[in-house]
Amino acid sequence: MLMQVEPLKIVEVDRYTRGVVGPSQPVQGPVSVGGRITSNTAPGCWGPMITPHFKGGHEVTQPVAIDGAEVGDGVALRVKRVEVTSRVTASGTMKMVDGRFVCDPFVDHVCGECGAMNPSTTLEGTGRDAVRCASCGAPASSFEVPSGYTIAFDHEGQVGITLTKERAEELAGNAAEEMALPGNAEQHPISALALSDVTGVPSRLRPFLGNVGSTPARDLPDSHNAGDFGQFLIGADHEFSLTEEELAEAKTDGHMDVDSVREGAVLICPTKVAGAGIYIGDMHANQGDGEIAGHTTDVSGEAELEVAAVIKGLQNDGPILLPPEEDLPFLAKPFTEREWSDILSLARSQSQPEPEPVGPVQTIGSGADLNAATDNGLERMSALSGMDLGEVMNRVTIAGGVEIGRHPGVVTVTMTVPMSRLEDVGLAELVRDQYGI
Repeated sequence: MLMQVEPLKIVEVDRYTRGVVGPSQPVQGPVSVGGRITSNTAPGCWGPMITPHFKGGHEVTQPVAIDGAEVGDGVALRVKRVEVTSRVTASGTMKMVDGRFVCDPFVDHVCGECGAMNPSTTLEGTGRDAVRCASCGAPASSFEVPSGYTIAFDHEGQVGITLTKERAEELAGNAAEEMALPGNAEQHPISALALSDVTGVPSRLRPFLGNVGSTPARDLPDSHNAGDFGQFLIGADHEFSLTEEELAEAKTDGHMDVDSVREGAVLICPTKVAGAGIYIGDMHANQGDGEIAGHTTDVSGEAELEVAAVIKGLQNDGPILLPPEEDLPFLAKPFTEREWSDILSLARSQSQPEPEPVGPVQTIGSGADLNAATDNGLERMSALSGMDLGEVMNRVTIAGGVEIGRHPGVVTVTMTVPMSRLEDVGLAELVRDQYGI
């Protein structure tokens, strides 16, 4: 007989998954509605990518079950805290190294010298060839950085600047400490490569979570839990191989890289396994829309999520986002009292019925490219709003917008939705609370 586990108010997660998310992972919790999930998250992207025993491009936390969440429900999470703890990180553009992977450089790493699959590696010194096969000593990373940088942050976590070659090399010798890698993290710190092609660039910080959400219906590389990176899995010659249809059914689009998933946002995740299995990772110190270089400032950090609600039967296929109000497209921002009064007057002057109050909502769309991602986001908005696709397209055009989350294939589709419809699907209270409607 199964033991009944009492839900917890706080679950602290300090274990990671070596690049894989899915039903095979150990689950912590459950955490109750109103409870919180906290973690010292490990950097995503570059560190795991240059660590060949990982089978995914991130190092996310083990999943946490949500009390009462069943397949088909939505789990609403309030992002309470996203705080950078790294003092330094590094990033840059990406090039795959032929001969050091079979078909997917994020998953099936191979030593180009001795042929070991997903070899154990050591960090020998610093520089671009510092990651070495533990068996034969050959350079072992499946990736090169054609144009990279090392960036340091101020003590207040407000600004950063990319460093000279001399300073990058100096800090590379103490990379794990400078990046504040969590104790159980297994990745090689990317700043050990002493990247310094782009120097003296000042930047602001605005941290967010790049890969956060619910467990997919089958095991996937964590970086591939999205429609664009998931293309690597279609017909792949490794254990995570999927068809296009299987990918669509399994993924939960946790790997969004949407820079509005920051403090103050509400994220409503789909539930595709019992308990939802919420995981956290890939904190970024900052990112311009699109993440055009392919990668940005991956950092360690303190993250805290509050479980706001379990929305029964929402049937959302992907994430729904209520970003901070300042992040909404102009046309989707809540109307002021003056604006709404003017709208009512205009309706009367035009002999129109009084319009129904509306609230802004974002759906996340993902796909092989931005066109496919936009189509996916519009379809999800159609399902959420109960409107046909043509009406959604018109409303998004005049009362919303489409924005790039990540190039090549993640977007946000924003639209103001009638509050009566949001009542029907169980989102009205969250939208009212988020935007003071």
